[in-house]
Amino acid sequence: MAKYWLVLLGLAFLVSCSDAPNNIQFSGNTMGTTYSVTVFTKDPRHNRQEIQKKVETVLAQVNAQMSTYDPESELSRFNQHDSTQPVVISRALEKVIGRALEISEETDGQLDVTVGPLVNLWGFGPQGQPEQVPTEEQLESLEAYVGYDKLTIENHQLSKAHPKVYVDLSTIAKGYGVDRVAYLLEDLDITQYLVEIGGEIRTRGGKPDGKPWRLAIEKPVSTERSIQEIVSLNEGALATSGDYRNFYQENGRRYSHIINPLTGEPIQHQLVSVSVYADSAMSADAYATALLVMGTEKAKAFVEKHQIAAFLVFNTDDGFQEWASVDFKPLLEVRE
Repeated sequence: MAKYWLVLLGLAFLVSCSDAPNNIQFSGNTMGTTYSVTVFTKDPRHNRQEIQKKVETVLAQVNAQMSTYDPESELSRFNQHDSTQPVVISRALEKVIGRALEISEETDGQLDVTVGPLVNLWGFGPQGQPEQVPTEEQLESLEAYVGYDKLTIENHQLSKAHPKVYVDLSTIAKGYGVDRVAYLLEDLDITQYLVEIGGEIRTRGGKPDGKPWRLAIEKPVSTERSIQEIVSLNEGALATSGDYRNFYQENGRRYSHIINPLTGEPIQHQLVSVSVYADSAMSADAYATALLVMGTEKAKAFVEKHQIAAFLVFNTDDGFQEWASVDFKPLLEVRE
């Protein structure tokens, strides 16, 4: 499922004192999208080329483990495994799928990493938009191998209840990639950074002038790029999920790429964007998708029950309205 950019504001930092930290910035392509890293450091051992090389090594490893585009990746080999026999998997893949299954259980299946066949059936896969809307019979034919309960992790082994079960980690893997890069930077004794992959962000330390990072949550419209709200963040992760760019219309009905695993159909409600703040980008990434699937009122109830820091944007007859949880409100920048 696609994710949407959080705009980074005020990235350029002008310094006037001789002992100011070095501002290192670089970017590139990864995981079917782009990444960017900003670091502030006074350590003379840190240089852009070496840090970028280490970051790209980590990202290449994540891709080699979790990409569905690479037929030789660890995840692709599991998907190609035409058997219900357990497969030994890496600790990294175990961690990501394990966390996805935990959130699936917690959200009663609103997050589901086996939903890929439904995404394809509705026309958001490689084949593109179908000639006609899927029938009830087509949807029912997928029931045997779509559902998070058809995956089991035990003794560092992953198994599927049906040989056709297909796992797609696009709702959580980018966040995990962000976390992995953050851990790398901390191992290098870098304590002021911002890491972003496809709009999923993790920060630490704020800026050298003592001010937090300023991030903009995008207004959920497909015709332009503008700011809905500005978030100030010193430390933590922020992820946004929305349904306002990848969709098609047929016979007056709008079909979103966000599929509700419980109904097997694209979501049909007023919630259009969800941003989640959490300690890890992996969890923020997954919760943002699950909450978007729920719809406005169910998402609010879940957020309040589980004390999640979340920001919702939903459609009304009077235009977009916002709702922020108690834990998210302190992050919102007061706008004149």
